[in-house]
Amino acid sequence: MRTFHIKFCEKKKIFFGISLAILVIGVICNIFLGTKLDIQFTGGAVIRYSYNGTIQQEDVEQIVKDASGKDVSVRIHEDMSTVNDPTQANNSVSISFAGTDSISLDQQQSIATALDEKYPDANFEVVESNSVNPTMGQSFLLKCAIAVLIAFVLLLIYVGFRFRKIGGVTAGLMSIVALLHDVLIVYFVFVAFQMPINDSFMAVVLTILGYSLNNTIIIYDRIRENRRLMGPKTSYADLVDTSINQTLTRSIYTSLTTFVAIAAVFV
Repeated sequence: MRTFHIKFCEKKKIFFGISLAILVIGVICNIFLGTKLDIQFTGGAVIRYSYNGTIQQEDVEQIVKDASGKDVSVRIHEDMSTVNDPTQANNSVSISFAGTDSISLDQQQSIATALDEKYPDANFEVVESNSVNPTMGQSFLLKCAIAVLIAFVLLLIYVGFRFRKIGGVTAGLMSIVALLHDVLIVYFVFVAFQMPINDSFMAVVLTILGYSLNNTIIIYDRIRENRRLMGPKTSYADLVDTSINQTLTRSIYTSLTTFVAIAAVFV
């Protein structure tokens, strides 16, 4: 396995600067763009239409906005079993409307009419229409937040005890800072690209926390082991650089494996 020789401590100002720049850009995006919450957290309505052929998500979203006068979120569900003949596919499109107002039958029909004008061969038909109560979504969000807080407390106790000879509680606090850093970057990516905060976001956050936590523990463990092998005269910078470089290849392979698995889902 290849070992890198990057001077992380020597270049720490560069790495800190990059992270700080990303966070500042994220804060600016959050101020000017705001956080987009999905209807499961704000409440609203969902209408699902069946259709034939192929449609474009951006076109549908704009058409529905013009027809309803409301902000919407569109999700297309394509029938992959008939990919060679789209005209025979049993496709559907879900349109989410945030807010407390319900969507009347007349509005549903006007939306279908507007879609038929754009895609005359699609044969749009209303499959179902439901109202969404935000209570369950908010409860789920609260439970996830509590789970994350409990994980932070347990992490602080675990790292503080297991690595008490290389920092103890300070090491635990820094591991929490690292986790918060990763979560904030994910959050700011959602904000910058105006992706709705929903249950998928919570799944992403929990997954990132798992990878980040695992990586942090491995690096701390390597620092503790190298401190014994390299001796007390080894400088802090050399100890940290060596430990991170020894685990960097593993981290890259783990990330690439995950990316390959995710890419396979979209193929």
